Amino acid sequence: MLYIHVPFCQQACSYCDFYFVTSLKYKTEYIQAIQNEILLRKNEIPENLPTVYFGGGTPSKLSLADIEKILSTVYTHFKISNNVEITLEANPEDLTYEYVKGLINIGVNRLSIGIQSFDDRELQFMNRAHNAQKAEYSVKLSQDIGIENISIDLIYGSPLLTEFLWEKHLEKAISLNVPHISAYNLTVEPHTALYNRVQKGIIANVDEEKSAVYFNILSETLVQSGFEHYEISNFALPQKYSKHNTGYWKYLPYLGLGPSAHSFNTHTRSWNTRNLNTYLTYLLKNELSIEEKENLSLQQQANEYLMLGLRTQWGVDLSTVKNKTGIDFFYAKSIEIEQFVSRNLLSVQKNNLYLTHNGKLLADYITQKLIV
Repeated sequence: MLYIHVPFCQQACSYCDFYFVTSLKYKTEYIQAIQNEILLRKNEIPENLPTVYFGGGTPSKLSLADIEKILSTVYTHFKISNNVEITLEANPEDLTYEYVKGLINIGVNRLSIGIQSFDDRELQFMNRAHNAQKAEYSVKLSQDIGIENISIDLIYGSPLLTEFLWEKHLEKAISLNVPHISAYNLTVEPHTALYNRVQKGIIANVDEEKSAVYFNILSETLVQSGFEHYEISNFALPQKYSKHNTGYWKYLPYLGLGPSAHSFNTHTRSWNTRNLNTYLTYLLKNELSIEEKENLSLQQQANEYLMLGLRTQWGVDLSTVKNKTGIDFFYAKSIEIEQFVSRNLLSVQKNNLYLTHNGKLLADYITQKLIV
């Protein structure tokens, strides 16, 4: 799997702590740097690439020519699967007829559209650049032009959200006939505008009890509409899972390019510098900008298998974990597992461990109690 981090954004969303810059000043240099990094790291993925994912930031701030240059370099230096999934994260305001048509022509076959809300007041609160009308229009436009594989992002937990409004958001999302919906609880991350407003008492922190109610509404509504709740924050119609993100949760190796991007080969993790200028300084001299590399112990690998697998509908096969790492969670954490099962937070089927619906609400807590 290949991930390409595009750091450019039109403006700073109030909640976002991903690495981004709000100027396109160095976009040309960035494209060259990505091409150089592809060349330098082409041997890190010897097998066919099943997915290419442009994340951000806002990848749709790149021109069609920019994306084509990157994809052309990818195709030149990597082996590509015949049914490769090529995803571009996009904001609604960027999706014009010409742009979407061009994306199809250069090989992009999946869009992840950052809608977040169908309510203008919420969108303003989040400092999004689009309005609700444009959000809906961007999805329908992309479908009409020929991209059927679309995921939309929603956020719940803002102080402006009510149960009635959340139900309306979900009704609208379902009516758009998209095969994939990602829904995330609003989190207050340090160094964001939202965090500063909470710290100053301008707005209240996220109400976790209300968020739990929204989560239950979310899951019940989408499952009743035919979606599979295949990962804590992700819902898909049958067989319409995100191939790329599913690869993360199934502990598959991936290569990350661009500033702040992480790479993983199942036993070693590395990440690039979280600074565009530093990244460009290195890559334009044909030098890698890897900031740090971490060798994962067998214990760390086992804990990550557990943490990632528990998030999904496939659960975690603890016999596989034992065979790969030597860690036996059934033995090491038998008391905790039994307690969570008795509280209907975990389910055990043969060698697999699953979170129940109630368990998904406490996923981080349960994982913390089970890691060794």
